[in-house]
Parts: sequence; C-alpha cells; structure tokens
Amino acid sequence: MDSKNKRRFGIAGAVAGVGAAGIGAAVGLRHLAVGRVRLRPDPDAGEPFGELRGRELTVLADDGLPLHVEIDGPDDAPLTLVFCHGYTLNQDSWHYQRRDLADVRADASPASRPRMVFWDQRSHGRSGRSKPTHATIDQTGEDLYAVLRATTRPGDAVVLVGHSMGGMSIMALAESHPEVFEDQVKAVALINTSGGSLAEVSMGLPLVVAKLVRPLAPGALRGLGRQAVLVDRARGLGADIAFFVTRRMAFADKYVSPTVVDFLEQMIRATPIDVIAEFYPALMAHDKAGALKVIGKVPVLVLAGGEDRLTPAAHGRLIAESVPDAELVEVDDAGHVLPLEYPGMVTGGLRRLVERIRPRLEERTA
Repeated sequence: MDSKNKRRFGIAGAVAGVGAAGIGAAVGLRHLAVGRVRLRPDPDAGEPFGELRGRELTVLADDGLPLHVEIDGPDDAPLTLVFCHGYTLNQDSWHYQRRDLADVRADASPASRPRMVFWDQRSHGRSGRSKPTHATIDQTGEDLYAVLRATTRPGDAVVLVGHSMGGMSIMALAESHPEVFEDQVKAVALINTSGGSLAEVSMGLPLVVAKLVRPLAPGALRGLGRQAVLVDRARGLGADIAFFVTRRMAFADKYVSPTVVDFLEQMIRATPIDVIAEFYPALMAHDKAGALKVIGKVPVLVLAGGEDRLTPAAHGRLIAESVPDAELVEVDDAGHVLPLEYPGMVTGGLRRLVERIRPRLEERTA
C-alpha cells in the first residue's frame, strides 16, 4: 500500500479552449494518432460509464437552485457516504467507487451494504444553472449542507468524500457548519485537493512560463465565456485534440484506458465554457486551510497523485500534516483523477477509512 504513504486552468482551460484556433489543421494526423491509442487493448472498453443510476431526488439549495441527487443502498444502513465531485465533472466521476462499494457478500445482511449519496455540484451535471455570482466555494459548501439535511437525519453517521473542488466544498462546510462534524460526520476523505494557494501552481510549466501565463488565464476564460455558443461548438469539433489534452493534463499512467480518457473528456466537454469561466476565480482564491482544524476532529484519508499538475501532491501532504488523525496515500504515478486512474486505491482507502470508524459506529448501535 506504500505507493508512497509518502494548474490551474489545466484540464478545464485547455480542453475548454480546444478549437479556438486552427481546428482544421492536421485533422487527418490527429485522427490517426488518436486511433492508434484507442486501438490498444482496453479492458475498460465495455464498462457502462455514466449508466449507473440511483433513486433520484431534487434538493433545493439555500438560493432555490435545484441540485440533482441520487441515492444508492438501503435507508437503514448504519453509515452514509456522501460523494462530492470535482470542477467540470459530475457525479458519474465516482463510477468505480459506486460500482465496487455496492458489492457485498451474498450471505451479508442488506443493512451491511453502505448507503451512498451522489450529487451534481451547481451548474454541473443535471443540477440547475447557477447565477454567476453564486459560483463560489462557500456556496458549494452550503449546497453540501442542503444535501446532507435532505438525505440524512440528525445524528446519522456520515463519511464525506471529496475530489478536487468537492474536497474544497467539504472544507467550506466545515468552516460554516462546524457543528456537523460534532453530530454527523465521522470521517472525511480528501482526494486530489487543496486547502488553498492554487494561484501559485505552475501546471507543470517551467516557472518563468507559468508566471507569464498565470495573469492571462482569468481574462482568457472570461472572453471564452462571452462566446459560449461558438466555443462549445468548437470544443465538439476538436474532440481529438481534447482527448490528448485530457490524457496529458489529467493522467500520469501512460497505459490508462482510452475509454476512461474519453469518459473524462466527455464530462469536461459537457460543462459549458461559461460555467468553467465562472468557477475559475473561486478556485484560484480558495483558502480554507483554517477549516482543516474542524475536519481534523475526525479520521481523515488524504489521497494525492505524485504527478498531479492541478493540485500537486505537496498540497495533499500539507493537508495531512494539518490534521492529527490522517492517513496519507501518495500514488507516485498518478495524476489529478485518482478515482478514475487508480480506482482500486481510492475504493480500498475508503474501505479502510470505514473500518477505522466501525468500532465507534458499533458502540452507537449497541
């Protein structure tokens, strides 16, 4: 397990800008190159990505926005896991965890199957379109609070699981509603995320280049957002380029399934460019390091990718150092989407996290 217990607009900005210039150039060469990658043996080719569905529920945020929520598992389960996805993605990014954590032994009681709650962040997936001024991390924390109130009862045991922006939403919840971590939240998993200072991330670029690019990104995305219809149409035409950009920016494993890359790229492409532009400043301004004191009241699992260009492993290490009861798992050859690139590491980590708190759950039900 010691895979070493030891960029900002990156995926979104790069894929968002696909087609903005020169889409027609070398189309044949791109198709050929992509085709070669996709012809490799691919054990995930038949995986039903985006098809796992649960009992649907619409939850109204505090500003009235409808949030799309799905629930898997029995309502009498002793524990509920709530999954919060990342920027430009949707709840389907938890495909492998949703599939594998639902598996229980044939002789196990139905109540031993975990209850899982998945939701789409505002303006992502099937949730409603937010006002631009409400595209903030503080607001996504309030949205998570609304989801918790709608899907659990006071005192129910909960594990919060967040990837990237989803982890930031958990931090925002801890900052604004610390009482939830006394009453309900029994453990937290933070995956490929950060407590702040993302504006200093170089996205894997040489430092001199990063310093030149950094000030341009917000204005460039705002400009693209003002041309949303044209840009989104161009993104569709530039799918081959987007495939390569996504693989380069999101994954480190050179043998990652082409089907998985496609799946991730499609989720990103389904997020409108103006939504990407609206949330970007909030990510750059994100600073919730103070909330880690609240999160640190419960056991914490931190997973980081050694080659993560967007939320580098150093950010995960800093989180782990800031909480007293943390397990840090750093996967050397991994990028920004551990739930898809190394799903077994994530699912296994969540199983261990649940086992760590099981004695406390059994005391409560005894």
